[in-house]
Amino acid sequence: MALKMQSGLSAAAIGQKLGITGEAARQQLLRLAQEGLVEAQNISAGVGRPTQAWSLTAAAEGRFPDTHAALTLQLLDLIRANLGEAALDTIISAREAMTREAYQQAVAGKAQVKERVEALAQLRSGEGYMAGWREDPDGSLLLTENHCPICAAASACQGFCRAELAVFQAVLGPETKVEREEHIIAGGRRCSYRITSGTRS
Repeated sequence: MALKMQSGLSAAAIGQKLGITGEAARQQLLRLAQEGLVEAQNISAGVGRPTQAWSLTAAAEGRFPDTHAALTLQLLDLIRANLGEAALDTIISAREAMTREAYQQAVAGKAQVKERVEALAQLRSGEGYMAGWREDPDGSLLLTENHCPICAAASACQGFCRAELAVFQAVLGPETKVEREEHIIAGGRRCSYRITSGTRS
């Protein structure tokens, strides 16, 4: 909370705010740094050792209240009520096209399906989906997503999930078949996609 209110504090300054020693504060900061919640920047102030100025990471910012999910739901409801379902479909289609183009650029030059799946998993992890993949004994590939950062929007409008599946199919190519096996929105622990070779029928 101290770093949220004022970034770039030294351990000594944080200790003073918390009523503890600077060393005790430093130990807490090192623990938080190991958890990926804070980071330090060395600030040189002339002669002597640089001072470490501590600030929150993006992961720590996520610990604070965020109403973006509620705002997203409100916007979806407003679009649906004022402009109609067709307008909502248009927006989802535009998002799908934008995502597909970005993903296709990222996998360009990757001839093997495995390479494309690996690149897709990395892209999705970067977007907060906590994605991974593996090859199973039957030769099929499994793409998994352990988190859904757009869960509120997807719950309110299934079009997001349909578009997502279409994007995966387009990016992985016509020689593959992509099928969703698990679905967070349907009560699953995660979303998973089975990818098999062979032109999609």
